[in-house]
Amino acid sequence: MQAQPPLRFPLLDLRAQYAGIRDEVEAAVLRVLESQQFILGPEVEQFEKEIAEFLDVHFAVSCASGSDALLLALMALEVGPGDEVVTTPFTFGATAAAILRCGARARFVDIDPETWNLDARLLPHAISSRTRAIIPIHLFGLAADMHDIVRIAVAHGVAVVEDAAQAIGARYRGRAVGGLGNVGCFSFYPSKNLAGAGDGGLATTSDPMLADRLRVLRSDGMRRRYEYEMLGLNSRLDALQAAMLRVKLRHLPEWTEARQRNAERYRALFAVEGLDQYLALPRPSPECAHVYNQFVVRAPERDQLRAHLRASGIPTEVYYPHPLHLQPAFAQLGYRQGDFPHAEAATREALALPIYPELTEAQQRAVVDSVAGFYQRRAVAKIA
Repeated sequence: MQAQPPLRFPLLDLRAQYAGIRDEVEAAVLRVLESQQFILGPEVEQFEKEIAEFLDVHFAVSCASGSDALLLALMALEVGPGDEVVTTPFTFGATAAAILRCGARARFVDIDPETWNLDARLLPHAISSRTRAIIPIHLFGLAADMHDIVRIAVAHGVAVVEDAAQAIGARYRGRAVGGLGNVGCFSFYPSKNLAGAGDGGLATTSDPMLADRLRVLRSDGMRRRYEYEMLGLNSRLDALQAAMLRVKLRHLPEWTEARQRNAERYRALFAVEGLDQYLALPRPSPECAHVYNQFVVRAPERDQLRAHLRASGIPTEVYYPHPLHLQPAFAQLGYRQGDFPHAEAATREALALPIYPELTEAQQRAVVDSVAGFYQRRAVAKIA
């Protein structure tokens, strides 16, 4: 088997980001090391205050991961056995896993084939007397249709938990995601737009009772030491992570703008090459400010295109190769192939291209040139 050539640049260049903020990050880390306060404390409190202001919510409760944020949100809402939570099967597994870990049932609905987000038109048919919450995913950094989702949720008396793991800074009709439902959930995994040096998460709300429950639940169910009010988790954000995230939060608006510029450049370059006839590109919306955690195109010949790009040294990724309803971990839900055709089609066609803020125009041109080469070869082969 012939060895693949090395990648010409990474899918995500974390070293390039770090190089620009090295001194700030190292000063923040040193501040924590000198304080020797590593669990909660002033760094975490200040980070929660700053990010709540950034997201325009009243309360921000940090935790150990985005997965835990989803679980804590459902626990705070007292979702449990016999309940149902509606979401989509085209997402990272933690979304549905949090539902099952609460003892509830995940009820899937299909995605909108244009946005790949939860199709709000299908919600009324999915909500039952057992439904306690809806989890829309702001997939790849694009806000879901929150107007209709919230309207339907209110009409049926159910909560909305926003999975905003990929969408920090995204806006819907001028408002930041994470403050549109009852609880918003974020991840600070290293690949996210606001990234820690490891795992980290956040739950946001403007409901003081939910915020209080979230704080108690993340600390083993304790408000006071060794006094357990409820069954909770040990899920706290480390002070070292909080200090680094405070530095990065100051740079997030400029990084977001760079991602948006790169997305516009991709659209322009693909149009010049006439490639938009082969690929469906993520499109901007007048209602949504997309933050492009991923730039995902739809390619009917995805696997062949990806192999061609890899042979050219161009990095790509597939989000996601399998829908959740066809995965062994969720077989207990009883869904079958064909139940959610748009989600299933997305898993066959989605391909993520590099989009990080430090990506250069030359690197983007290399991506587009390689894509163009693939379709030129296909066209020649068809003529021959």
